[in-house]
Amino acid sequence: MAVVTGGTRGIGFGIVKELYADGYQVACLGRTLNETAAQLVASSQGNVRFIASDLGSTEKIQASLDEVMAVFGRIDVLVNNAGVAPKERLDLLETTPESFDFVVNTNLKGTFFMTQKAANLMLQQQDRPVPPKIINIASMSSYTSSVNRGEYCISKAGISMVTTLFADRLAEQGILVYEIRPGIIKTDMTAKVSEKYDRLINDGLLPIRRWGTPEDIAAAVSLLCSPKMTYSTGDVINVDGGFHLRRL
Repeated sequence: MAVVTGGTRGIGFGIVKELYADGYQVACLGRTLNETAAQLVASSQGNVRFIASDLGSTEKIQASLDEVMAVFGRIDVLVNNAGVAPKERLDLLETTPESFDFVVNTNLKGTFFMTQKAANLMLQQQDRPVPPKIINIASMSSYTSSVNRGEYCISKAGISMVTTLFADRLAEQGILVYEIRPGIIKTDMTAKVSEKYDRLINDGLLPIRRWGTPEDIAAAVSLLCSPKMTYSTGDVINVDGGFHLRRL
């Protein structure tokens, strides 16, 4: 059974579809249910369920996990995908406390406490046919400077440390933690800057000269969820068209 936060659109919905195709029951967490996700929920015969959640609130995180346990009774996989971008891109010298709190509370604080609460539930499960997995969706922004959205970069860099900390803490208990760093992915979040990234990709920014897709990220999640992955934890998988390579 898998929990996917931010599962109703973009990368999250791609992950929900992939894990469902892999045979998982999936709790699709999000603030609202859109028409596309609703169609999958309706056709899944109860194997995909929408559960309202908001990572900006620890109370709503707890309530959503309580509902997951009431419906499914267990959690084998948690994919921390939910995230927000700044409502307005501002220079680092103009970033507001309100924008910082909005982004960091959801992306970093929300991911931390969702992981903490889900891990405690996983630890209570005696029946573990395969090791439980926690997969954090970070970003190339974990290490790449964007001075007009500093709060976003900080939140994603923090998720990388969340991965390291929980991988260390949970390894002895048999729970494995991974991180995926997407690159330039074609979603609603990147739609406003599509012309910029079209130009950069065409000019050779990426060794693999194309946009990434939600399906690219979902495929990596599927690989990490494989029962063959049992002797690694804390690993970072770059799904970025080779952006992370240092080139001359």
